[in-house]
Amino acid sequence: MPNLPKIDPVTLEIVRNGLKAVAQRITRRMIRSANSFIVKEMEDCSASVLDAHGHLLAEEAGPPIQLNTVGICLKTIIEHYFPVSAWNPGDIVITNDPYLGDGSLGASHTNDYLAFSPIFFDGELVAFTGLLVHHLDVGAVNMGTRGWNTEIYHEGLCVPPLKIVDKGHLDKKVLSIILNNTRTREIVHNDILSQISSVQVAGHDVLEMFEKFGGETVKSCFRELMEFAERRTREEICAIPDGSWTHEEPILDDGAKGGPFYLRLNLTKSGSELTFDFTGTDPQIAGPINSPLATTLAAVYYCVRAITDSSIANTEGCKVPIKVIAPPGSLVNARAPAAVYQRMVVCHSIVDLVMGALAHAAPERVMGDSCGCMYNFTTATNPETGQRGQFGEVVPGGLGATARADGIDAMACHVTNCHIPPFEAIEMDAPVLYLKREYRTDTEGPGQHRGGVGITLSYKVLGDAPTLANTSQKSVSRPQGVLGGGAADGGSWVINEGTDTEFRLAHTIGDLTILKAGDVVTQHTPGGGGYGDPSTRSRKAVLADVRAGFVTKDRAKAVYGVECSERGESQAA
Repeated sequence: MPNLPKIDPVTLEIVRNGLKAVAQRITRRMIRSANSFIVKEMEDCSASVLDAHGHLLAEEAGPPIQLNTVGICLKTIIEHYFPVSAWNPGDIVITNDPYLGDGSLGASHTNDYLAFSPIFFDGELVAFTGLLVHHLDVGAVNMGTRGWNTEIYHEGLCVPPLKIVDKGHLDKKVLSIILNNTRTREIVHNDILSQISSVQVAGHDVLEMFEKFGGETVKSCFRELMEFAERRTREEICAIPDGSWTHEEPILDDGAKGGPFYLRLNLTKSGSELTFDFTGTDPQIAGPINSPLATTLAAVYYCVRAITDSSIANTEGCKVPIKVIAPPGSLVNARAPAAVYQRMVVCHSIVDLVMGALAHAAPERVMGDSCGCMYNFTTATNPETGQRGQFGEVVPGGLGATARADGIDAMACHVTNCHIPPFEAIEMDAPVLYLKREYRTDTEGPGQHRGGVGITLSYKVLGDAPTLANTSQKSVSRPQGVLGGGAADGGSWVINEGTDTEFRLAHTIGDLTILKAGDVVTQHTPGGGGYGDPSTRSRKAVLADVRAGFVTKDRAKAVYGVECSERGESQAA
């Protein structure tokens, strides 16, 4: 940047929080105006404010896999499609194509549309607002892009970067192409317009800061926010010993579709920089779990933020000390025409992969394995309206324990971070009756700090011609603990559990399962891995777990060495 004025700390903090508030308001507007349950109940959207080059300045606390791809996609658009000179006031560029530029540095997957709005001050392009939204259906082979797709052409309409709004005028031709390729036209119509409006209005919020403080001052704040985040991130990395460490994680560990396949990592720390080398990872497969390079980068950036100081503002500076080597055509750097819808299966495992490698060097910063990627979605026809729709959720499980605390119970972990939708809201919109959502006993990974516990989710399908799209992990290679911590219990899927028609799904990820109206779907989710020797866990903590129903008395005695009396007292076994 040219010589810009030095900024006093008070002004810098005001601008920093102002930018963050802008990003928060973008998603709040989107969530409040959305029709899709995926957005209005699960809050599956993410917003960012970026500088004129696509560098991150601030973001909302949404799903990390989305947040980290917003800036990546914008930089690709600027480099390959719309350079800075091609943007005008009032423009909105939209895309959902994972395969942009020279590889896969675009959208997360086809259901995630990204919208970008430029911000001009005194005739100069000074910033962008960006919003990624998961839309309900984009015309794939199966509704909602569910099922085992084998190539990107099965995953719906791919829109390259296009101006859906040109100098303030909505291009109805672009909009009609999108709406002609969805089974949920009214929902997508509303949500696309909401997405456009959310980024447009946010531009006025940013301009208020420019008008209040002046252009040079605000641009100086942009520079200082990124430089400060880089300095602090490098300081955190310097505290980790130099060295190289390896780790591997299986994908499709129960043998589905020819698995297991493996992710492999060589993590090198040198001075103030980290290099993540995925050489040796298996090639991409004919299935939807392949990760675009954009989402692989997003998962790595998330990991580094998780092991550094949480008070560091999330800006582009956090990413500068990070280098990623991801072989093209592998599970972590998909090349067209690979399907990518369920790339989260790989991305969740990348988190465990990084934590496993780093455990050798910085055990105080890492955590045990978590429950992994879990989706539970059913498509059915509503017998009252005759309309076909979809319901479900990103299902929570247990998170891994850390050096400081037990793992969180029942949470959609890591790079997902979606809200759990209330039963009542789903039942109002879909033909379903929920029967159960409860903690699973004895599913935690034991340790000085135990892993989080999983849940049991159960619902009765009331609609006609239902199909189940099931996705989960950690059924065979259970969530592992670290530093002596034990593995958590794995997960499973059961249809009509406890009845004469009970059957278990052979694989935790796979093709659509054909159901009947009245069938009951039950998902048992994994817990999280433990941290440290279970024998060192405090008796008070074990007793509290027994009282809460997380751990049985038998397990307390056998695993933790704590015997609980009928009166709730404890003594060494």
